Amino acid sequence: MKTIIPPIKCQGIKTKLVPSIKQLASKTSYQRWIEPFVGSGVVAFNILPKEALLCDSNPHIIAFYRAVQDGAITPEIAHLFLRQEGKFLSVHGEDYYYEVRNRFNQNHSPLDFLFLNRACFNGIMRFNSKGQFNVPFCRKENRFSSAYITKITNQIATVQKAIQMNHYVFACQDFKTTISSATENDFLYCDPPYIDRYADYFNQWTGSDEMNLLSLLRQTPAKFILSTWKSNIFRSNNYAELYSEYFQIWTFQHFYHVGGSLENRHGMEEALFFNYDTPYPMECHNEAEQLALSL
Repeated sequence: MKTIIPPIKCQGIKTKLVPSIKQLASKTSYQRWIEPFVGSGVVAFNILPKEALLCDSNPHIIAFYRAVQDGAITPEIAHLFLRQEGKFLSVHGEDYYYEVRNRFNQNHSPLDFLFLNRACFNGIMRFNSKGQFNVPFCRKENRFSSAYITKITNQIATVQKAIQMNHYVFACQDFKTTISSATENDFLYCDPPYIDRYADYFNQWTGSDEMNLLSLLRQTPAKFILSTWKSNIFRSNNYAELYSEYFQIWTFQHFYHVGGSLENRHGMEEALFFNYDTPYPMECHNEAEQLALSL
């Protein structure tokens, strides 16, 4: 089945990890899917659970998907909006991008959020300490070609269908609140900001947050998968070593093309931690092969 690509982009998006997460989640049963860090929504929209609680501390992500859910944003509305804004961008260039950015930081329109998300530099989602979107322009005045607008609106249509077919609740709340609400009938997928890599995604993500997350996952009655980075050519993630003391792990090499610095674009060892039993293929000899052969 083809991977569903959501209309919202952000650094660290798990598009390439979806098959692995989907495979691992299929090894157990649950009634409700929960994500404390839904981000782009790429995992949930590919898992397609019948019931889900999809949360994030970023209010603009939640507002966007709520707008899709209640019909305030449809493919037709988005197409008309992006075509109009794209024309203004092609005429006025970079100045118009910053005009929309200022407008969004005052009015928080989900459609402006979509425009900025798809016209900003390198697909980065970043906010300053005042909660204002502060990513610069991608310097492509003709960014919104007819083909590109069609691509985005098709992504909205696919996500809209997924939301309408199932029972999804979108909530803007802290990860601690979300994880604490999980029961033994739930499944948690946790994709926190990668500490020391993407910690300025919306709120700051600190070592204290990472330790709180570890503590909550040790206590939760729910089954879970946690994705994080384990190491790259520069250093290792010390917190991943702590997770390894309590949970099972699959690791494999992964490469991210999205990131503000070259360091964040190097290949790295990715890790999926989980708290339930699942058989490994007998022919595998190491963690990277285990995951590769299971796909």
